[in-house]
Amino acid sequence: MPFRLDHDWVWDFWLADDGEDYHLFHLRAPRSLGDPDLRHFNARIAHATSPDLRTWTPHGDVLAPDEPGTWDDLALWTGSVVEHPDHGWAMLYTACSRAEDGLVQRIGLATSPDLHTWTRHPDNPVLEADPRWYELLDDARWHDQAWRDPWVLPDPDGAGWRALVTARMPDGPTRGAGVLALAHSPDLVDWEVDAPLTTASGLGHLEVPQVVEVGERHVLVFSYDPDGLAPDRRSADVVSGSFVVPMGGSMGPVLLDRMRPLGLPGTYSNKVVRDRDGVLQVIGFVNVPGPDFLTLTDPIEFLPYLPD
Repeated sequence: MPFRLDHDWVWDFWLADDGEDYHLFHLRAPRSLGDPDLRHFNARIAHATSPDLRTWTPHGDVLAPDEPGTWDDLALWTGSVVEHPDHGWAMLYTACSRAEDGLVQRIGLATSPDLHTWTRHPDNPVLEADPRWYELLDDARWHDQAWRDPWVLPDPDGAGWRALVTARMPDGPTRGAGVLALAHSPDLVDWEVDAPLTTASGLGHLEVPQVVEVGERHVLVFSYDPDGLAPDRRSADVVSGSFVVPMGGSMGPVLLDRMRPLGLPGTYSNKVVRDRDGVLQVIGFVNVPGPDFLTLTDPIEFLPYLPD
């Protein structure tokens, strides 16, 4: 059945598979806030497990905002988890602080021996926006400093790790400046920020990215809100949602002119995961008002867009 919590909204999420259970890490905020828009600055990271992607057991929070005065003392946002030979399991996660009114996003690292208990790394934050390529806070241009939703994957050349990050270019059309930032690291602690993986997209942002391997090919899955579209990309039938884009390899090129809807209308922050039969499945959170608003869907088979 779909994943929901009686007293909390559930939205962005990411998954890890230990071979026996699927581990769901998700954002949550109390429904008692009343206004769903308030959830973003009241978010923390919670955990649930499932043997089959359908029946979930909640385990409560794994990371909450830190002590006042720290870089992540206001809200915690989307991340990703990878298995690491030195750290056991490692999570990169997004956070913001009270001192900056939540307007500046940074990325931290937490580690775990078992996917249940997590410890922040002492060198946090480990990954921050580099003004050589990426927009910093400029409220005359955009409402926040976009540097969030890290998606971590092994470097295809075997040289450590790569991360894709939701970011924006510092110039060009305001509503078309969304890019995917790229960074690399030998150990998930020491990161070097690189030039963007994508060119200016015509979108305000490319949120919650994921690179999915489909046979010998790759696709990018991401979400966007049409409020962030450049004027020349808008039309009456454009809706908020997730999209799939063919790639030339795990590190691009990303063929954004060939993006297509992923196929789960009314959902957002979709993630693709392989089930126990080896079939790729997709899950999203319900992003339209109704009884299932801000809960997660059951998985359905992922049918990627792979043009000839």
